[in-house]
Amino acid sequence: MSRASAANITLQPQQFRAGYFLSNNLLARVNGSNRAQHGAAAPTATIASGSASIGSAEAPQSRAAESVVAELATPDDINSLLPHRRRQALRKLNAAREASSASDAPTATLPLDASAQLASAAARHPASSLRRTLGAMLSLSKPRLTVLVVLSAMVPYALYPVPAFLSASALDPALAPSLSPLTLLFLTAGTTLCSASANALNMLYERDTDAKMSRTRSRPLVRRLLTTRAAVFFAATCAVAGTGSLYLGVNPTVAFLGATNIALYAGAYTPLKRISTLNTWVGAIIGGIPPLMGWAAAAGESATADGTWRELLFAADGSSYGGWLFAGVLFAWQFPHFMPLSWGIREEYKAAGLRMLAWVNPARNSRVALRYSLVFIPLCVGLCAVGVTEWSFAVTSLPVNAWLVAEAVKFWRHEGHKGSAKGLFWASVWHLPVVMVLALAQKKGMWQRVWRSVIGEPDEEEEWEDEDEEEPTPVPTVVKW
Repeated sequence: MSRASAANITLQPQQFRAGYFLSNNLLARVNGSNRAQHGAAAPTATIASGSASIGSAEAPQSRAAESVVAELATPDDINSLLPHRRRQALRKLNAAREASSASDAPTATLPLDASAQLASAAARHPASSLRRTLGAMLSLSKPRLTVLVVLSAMVPYALYPVPAFLSASALDPALAPSLSPLTLLFLTAGTTLCSASANALNMLYERDTDAKMSRTRSRPLVRRLLTTRAAVFFAATCAVAGTGSLYLGVNPTVAFLGATNIALYAGAYTPLKRISTLNTWVGAIIGGIPPLMGWAAAAGESATADGTWRELLFAADGSSYGGWLFAGVLFAWQFPHFMPLSWGIREEYKAAGLRMLAWVNPARNSRVALRYSLVFIPLCVGLCAVGVTEWSFAVTSLPVNAWLVAEAVKFWRHEGHKGSAKGLFWASVWHLPVVMVLALAQKKGMWQRVWRSVIGEPDEEEEWEDEDEEEPTPVPTVVKW
């Protein structure tokens, strides 16, 4: 049989039902009825045209996908097919629905942030209820971000190398460790209030841009759950109470750092987002201040001189190196965390007029994320070198640091595509708490002192004292003549 004669073979409509062939069924519904366009010649279809119709049905075009969804959504059309064809039709229908929904959202959407979720919950209460007002004020503080800020201050406070901490001699009130739970309480409360004030001022300034973005358009000020006067009062009250708590309960240096964080976040970072991509670096500096606050709070408890900012942050004996290394960890972490996050909603940032590297320069956006992912390994080694953690921390933190670097390399190679942005984002979410927990679990000398306090093994100084006591005293001999 020649190729020309084979091409002329057609399928007669009286021998086969068109509904049995999925390609013919989709072709009739995507491109329109052949019978209506070409008259009586339409019932005949070649095998080649049937295979071409499958390709046209699978093309990611929004009109074709919407047509397939609209036509095949009825149970009669699907149930009329043979079982294996019915399964194929259902798979094609689901794929078409996904393509249709994806065409409506050109960029990856993220769930609402905590502030928007709290605002939505508060909106369900009556307008004059106290729960509505308190819920809206709580959403002004950005609770998840505030929790992260507080934890980043508490961990350096706990890791500050205090002499005789957890030792057996600490049971003596006169030799008790210098870290005070009351100081930690004031540090936690003051940091929380300062963060809440800065976030509330940020929402006051960005009300118009929040309304243009899907993640933030449900925030309380956008939905008018609170008046501007109430938001200003909340921000001012938190700022005064927060800095006052830090000043009276911790020390003036920590209070100054808390006030500086409010000023930088609300006065520099927030307005700079409309002007330059350098806003991300300013935001990273703000993220590095809370670890310094925690370190300075602990250093103030064991200060031996005047306790000024020079002694707490720039000690001559090098004891302040650990605080700056922790600040470096939080500074560097902002980039592998925020760069993939902003890439997913880059079009929304662009439409809102906020200058982010994700849409201004995507290639540089991925390079910056990779560059700062590489510094965590030397930072962790540095914490061991300055005596904050044991050297085992450099080994145990290596796998999670390597995981972050690997995801950053993928993000750099694909510039956010092929799921690389999502991979790096979730790697950064897990990276920071894992590193912090590992550091806490391997604080310098902690387990040795715990062992001595439980087992009762004497310290080296006690051993020397015992040896001195056991030395026999010389007895003078009397010589008789």
